[in-house]
Amino acid sequence: MIQRIQSVYLFLTALVAALFLRGSILTFNNNSGAGIMLNTSGIYQLKGTDTLHLDSNPAPVGVIIALIIAISVAAIFLYRKRKLQMKLTIALIILVLVFIGALVYCAVSVVNNYHAGISLNYKMFLPIVMIILAVLAYRGIKKDEELVRSYDRLR
Repeated sequence: MIQRIQSVYLFLTALVAALFLRGSILTFNNNSGAGIMLNTSGIYQLKGTDTLHLDSNPAPVGVIIALIIAISVAAIFLYRKRKLQMKLTIALIILVLVFIGALVYCAVSVVNNYHAGISLNYKMFLPIVMIILAVLAYRGIKKDEELVRSYDRLR
């Protein structure tokens, strides 16, 4: 059934991941006062009204985000195949961890290469929310699977 709580968790995971497709993922400030931003297509330096493309995408962040969205949505509609849904949710958790690793790698490379400090924004904490939602979805799917097994034992 699509109205289960784990479906809501998976939908919210996809929704949070979709927030990374627009705008900057991480923002930095360097010593010269220029802002540097990382988005899905690369690293850009912002000086006044000018935008300078510094580097192409150092890590496949956009691809990882698209995979997170696709796996989340696919897992929602696999409600009749709970074992496959559990495997996809585990893959989703691993993919979110890879996404966090890619963000850390990008942040460290920008800080080292451009001598910039990271600026705090709400998007820095969204991957942690994605992990929590994916784990809650996995726990809900597992609970449903255990419930179905217990009914099968009673028959």
